[in-house]
Amino acid sequence: MLQRLIALQQADSAFPSGSFAFSNGIEGLAALPDGLGGAELGHAVEVILRHRWAGSDRVALVLAHRAQGDLARLARIDAAVEAACLAEPMRTGSRRNGGALLAAHTRIGTPGAEGLRMAVRDGPLLGHLAVMQGALWRSLGLDETTVTEIAGYQCAAALVTAAVRLGRVGAIEAQRILSALMPVLAEIAARPVQGGEEDDTDHADIMLVAFTPLIEIATMRHARADLRLFAN
Repeated sequence: MLQRLIALQQADSAFPSGSFAFSNGIEGLAALPDGLGGAELGHAVEVILRHRWAGSDRVALVLAHRAQGDLARLARIDAAVEAACLAEPMRTGSRRNGGALLAAHTRIGTPGAEGLRMAVRDGPLLGHLAVMQGALWRSLGLDETTVTEIAGYQCAAALVTAAVRLGRVGAIEAQRILSALMPVLAEIAARPVQGGEEDDTDHADIMLVAFTPLIEIATMRHARADLRLFAN
């Protein structure tokens, strides 16, 4: 029961994770000539889940969870996330979001959070969101399946919430879109992730795969906009 309650606390949108400041490409898509209605939003979120979160952030999250707080291993995963983020606003946003999550956990006294904060401040960590999620949530005793479910739900919910804040969809339509995406999210979250469990995998290449070119282009265009609601 305690672990389920902790999981609910971490998944709660009221938890100060810093995600409210980032649209992760949604604002850039909304600014394109075709706009972003309900159907387009649902398609965009599914693309992000399947082609960015599934092969990049989800894998980094699981590997960070398996790293058991080993800073050298976390640094390698962090560097792989950095390399997989081709668009600069996405790289910066991931680090800033990870830093905000880390700051919140440090202030509430989550075990290990202060050490991670110092490692980000002084090196070797960059502090990408997925890596911080995996490390922090493991320190709270949450298992691999649970942290994957929380992170996946937060990814989808944050994207849909960004569209609501931009006035592109209403709250009820947003929940319909999110409900329709639950089977997709469940299927992706159930996929196995290889590596990170044995010592002989510590020096193996970390392969993170993300390919959402239209969203990345929209994000880079958004970075040059004169007026923005979100950081990316």
